Amino acid sequence: MKIKVIKKGERKVAEKAAAPAVTESRTKRDSARDVVSNVTSWVNDFQARKREETLVAFDQLFAAKAQPSEM
Repeated sequence: MKIKVIKKGERKVAEKAAAPAVTESRTKRDSARDVVSNVTSWVNDFQARKREETLVAFDQLFAAKAQPSEM
């Protein structure tokens, strides 16, 4: 069994090197979360507009019109 001795100076250098990696992954995660929420809002807007357009089209298509035999 091997035992590795870590001196105080080496420990501080290792801690400093590890700290930015953690913050970078959090910022990447946050930016990815922002992108996902942005795209999700675009999709929701598109679907809402599509629903409205479809309702208007059905209303116009099936509106009560005078039939040619009724004129």
